[in-house]
Amino acid sequence: MTATTTATTPPPAAPKAPGSPRAGRGRLSPGKILLIVVCALVLVSAVRILTGAQQLDSEGQIAAALGLAVPIGMAGLAGLWSERAGIVNIGLEGMMILGTFGAGWIGWQSSPWLGLLAGVAFGVLGGLLHAVVTVTFGVDHIVSGVAITLLAQGVTQYLAKLFFNHGSALDKGGNPKQSPPVDSLPQFTVPGVSSGLNSVAGHHWFLVSDLAGIVGGIFTNLSVLTILAAALFVATWLVLWRTSFGLRLRSVGENPVAAESLGVNVYSYKYIGVAISGGLAGFGGAFLAMVSSHFYLEGQTGGRGYIGLAAMIFGNWRPGGLAMGAGLFGFSDALQLRNGGDTVHALLLLLVVLLVLLGAWKAYKKAAVQAIASGAMAALILVWYLLTDSVPDDFVGATPYVVTLLVLSLSAQRLRMPKADGLRYRKGQGS
Repeated sequence: MTATTTATTPPPAAPKAPGSPRAGRGRLSPGKILLIVVCALVLVSAVRILTGAQQLDSEGQIAAALGLAVPIGMAGLAGLWSERAGIVNIGLEGMMILGTFGAGWIGWQSSPWLGLLAGVAFGVLGGLLHAVVTVTFGVDHIVSGVAITLLAQGVTQYLAKLFFNHGSALDKGGNPKQSPPVDSLPQFTVPGVSSGLNSVAGHHWFLVSDLAGIVGGIFTNLSVLTILAAALFVATWLVLWRTSFGLRLRSVGENPVAAESLGVNVYSYKYIGVAISGGLAGFGGAFLAMVSSHFYLEGQTGGRGYIGLAAMIFGNWRPGGLAMGAGLFGFSDALQLRNGGDTVHALLLLLVVLLVLLGAWKAYKKAAVQAIASGAMAALILVWYLLTDSVPDDFVGATPYVVTLLVLSLSAQRLRMPKADGLRYRKGQGS
């Protein structure tokens, strides 16, 4: 009987490989991402027609959103490199500040391209400082990141007073809080695209005009730094997920003990990851100083380093989702800057639809409490929308941060951070 049972008992199932369909179930495939984008476009177009908020996805709105999304996206990409190597980088805000100062300081004295390199180099210095403190000395990552941000604020304020408040800098428009102007970098417009699509968008057709506004905004007055930022997203995906170097760096963030046992120099890869992280954050700061405003200005990062971290978390520590999150935050920021309370008021109706859909999905998944909460929130926001014609200015200014909180709360359940992210590691600790 025992022999028969043993012979007929199936062998245990082999563990699923990391690349198997079951292991990647939580990831968004290209088809799912495309479906999400199409559904979002249909919803925005419907809300635009129902509310009459024609500026919701106009060419100017999309162009502004793209410009605001780039520094957020670069901060998020910087966080991705660091955290994939197992180092939490709360100091992204400080590294962006260093990037704005480096670009403004060197850019006005030489050329904008040298200013860009200086911004990246200043960010790398901030990243290396974070690596020394966390990797070599084992200081808590959060403490180190906050300290670097405070240090960057103090150092740049001192240096701005030292370099921008006298001599030729003062004559050219510098002051203790601002550098002289930096020359503009090249911009590109596809000939004939902007005028033709602008005409189509002016007819306010359902979906067609929305597509025209979006495409026109993307291909009109496109900064060369925006193109470089897009290339960095593609390069990050290729390097981290399609090369042996990327596999080793990600293994350091998942299981440094196992990585070391296979001959990987864990310290070196952590240093490389955090240095690249600092350089990308510096690039984001340089974008603010050279594209958004054409000069260094004290406080011009405006918390974008922290919003970039939120975009990275929303994207589940992957470049594609991160790009979607940065676009969403850039769109909400541009909306409140360009259009004020009337257009933001139209977003309330869009939020109602999204909450109703979320509630229906949670009900389908038999998550009764979350379904009821989503429905109740949708009802409250609908009442707010029906009883008002505009959103108060104070709330309009907080739109990007409210969107950040909502997105993180709705996406929290599908997140998976690197297993060793934020953990202190010492060489040979697994032996």
